[in-house]
Amino acid sequence: MKFAHLADTHLGYRQYGLFDRETDFYNVFNNIIDKIIEERPDFVIHSGDLFEFSRPPTTALLKVQQGLLALKEADIPVFAIAGNHDIIMRKNAIPPHVLFRELGLKVISPNNPYFIKDDIFIGGTPHVSKHQSTYLSETLKELDQISKKYDKRVLVLHQGIDKYLPFEYELELADIPESFHYYAMGHIHTRITDDFGEGKLVYPGSTEIWKSDELASYKAKGKGFYMVDMGGDEPEIEPINMEMGREFIRENIYYPEIQIEIEKLKNYISTLKQKPLLNLTVEGGNFNRSEVFEELNNAFSDICLSIRPNFKSQSLQEAEEMLKDAGAINPRKLLVERLNEFEDPKITELGLSLLNEMSEGKTDNAEEITKKFYGEYYDH
Repeated sequence: MKFAHLADTHLGYRQYGLFDRETDFYNVFNNIIDKIIEERPDFVIHSGDLFEFSRPPTTALLKVQQGLLALKEADIPVFAIAGNHDIIMRKNAIPPHVLFRELGLKVISPNNPYFIKDDIFIGGTPHVSKHQSTYLSETLKELDQISKKYDKRVLVLHQGIDKYLPFEYELELADIPESFHYYAMGHIHTRITDDFGEGKLVYPGSTEIWKSDELASYKAKGKGFYMVDMGGDEPEIEPINMEMGREFIRENIYYPEIQIEIEKLKNYISTLKQKPLLNLTVEGGNFNRSEVFEELNNAFSDICLSIRPNFKSQSLQEAEEMLKDAGAINPRKLLVERLNEFEDPKITELGLSLLNEMSEGKTDNAEEITKKFYGEYYDH
């Protein structure tokens, strides 16, 4: 018995406001559907964040409809849960997945917490926020008890776990039942395969580069989905890699050599089939940011889809070193003291998370943390 496991397709996401990036996410999804049909699994599991929004654009809905029709024609059923992007965090909210039940999409939900496919238990729950951890723990215990009469058991979740996402988790590893043979996870965008319980705990990762800091993970582990064989005593897992149609380029440029570096990059970009996304950090020496930005824009605007420059002049670097050497100034301590005035640990946790991400230049992460915070606590 084999199945395909994927997650975090984020259909409808228009990264950096670019229509071409939205199309890139559709293209890789289409290619994955084709590859799944080629592999001929017995079924498919999608572990959440099928869409970027709980109200997806029409094109995203159409792409899912086309994919499900192709899988239905190939007699490959699909089991899915809603991720945090698929559904508004409020009671009785309905994910867009329900639109496709007539096409055979089997939605794992509080009303239908599990399905049986050829004597394999496939159960789980849609994404649950951290402040509903008691509900999540009780649900997992119930699924644990129900599943034990089946020889093969799969648990489907879209949650961050403390072991893999220490600052933003909703679930602790110790709270997960150990009786399942395969833990079909979603939510974390890098690929993770770990021994747990009776078998394997697996995050297939996102299918496209949703944030620029996923680039290193993509180069190391690839992106795509997994083929899982449940025929033996322990699941056998095969990664299926999908090529990204568009390249992300992240480079540091030493300002005194900026002309040489620009020419090297232009020569490389000329070899690519599609316009890349370019993240550049200019550092070293004293320079005028606006002048350097104009120079980069003139060099790359016609050959790149997006240019996202960062600047770190010598004066800024010297200032940072002075702060480190001073030792007396502790920004984290000052921030905690100010945040504690709100008398709300959630706000303190938010502030520290944003400090961690912004201090490393991870603005995409900071934006996502902020969206998640306001979605969970104020969007009701």
